Amino acid sequence: MSAVVTSHRAALLLVAAAGFILLTPRHAEAQWWKRAPVDFEECADAAEKAATKAEKTAALADCNAKFAGRRKLGGGYSYYDFLQDRTFDIAGPNPTPEEQKKIDEAYTAYLAKQRRSNEAAQATARQQREQQEQQVQQLQQLQQVALRTEVERVPVPVERPKVQQAAGARPKAAPCTKSSFSCEWPRLSESLNDLKKLFNPTPSKPAKKG
Repeated sequence: MSAVVTSHRAALLLVAAAGFILLTPRHAEAQWWKRAPVDFEECADAAEKAATKAEKTAALADCNAKFAGRRKLGGGYSYYDFLQDRTFDIAGPNPTPEEQKKIDEAYTAYLAKQRRSNEAAQATARQQREQQEQQVQQLQQLQQVALRTEVERVPVPVERPKVQQAAGARPKAAPCTKSSFSCEWPRLSESLNDLKKLFNPTPSKPAKKG
């Protein structure tokens, strides 16, 4: 009885083994034709064959996550760091630890350069603002000086003298130049009047009868 059980178990094991052998080559063949892509370009080519647009988009996003480098025309790969807006040459489809270290060091230097550039720009803007303030102050001072100068140039009206002249008094003649016509004419006029009186005496009025 034990021999029969043993032979039966052996037969079952042989059948299971035969089934495993028949299935194994197909599975290995499927894995051979479905090997993983080696870089982004191979991955993207496979993603293009997706059945739907959603599957294609998801596959491309997976390619971007797996591979950071892109093929170069002359061979090798390049890595674009958008934080620095700069491209680095790398040996494979992804940066090695040593290459990643150099990229990080370059980013640290980039940040330091940006900080110095910002500080210089702020210093320049502050200097320009101070110069503009000084120019405004100088312009205000010039305007004040010009205003004071204009006020000084305006003549102040002189008050008329309050000397009252006597009634009937002739105003004092202004001094005249000797031998000038305006100065000699009054004297000549008086001399002519005296001569007229001498040759033409005024007739005396007749006496009134009583």
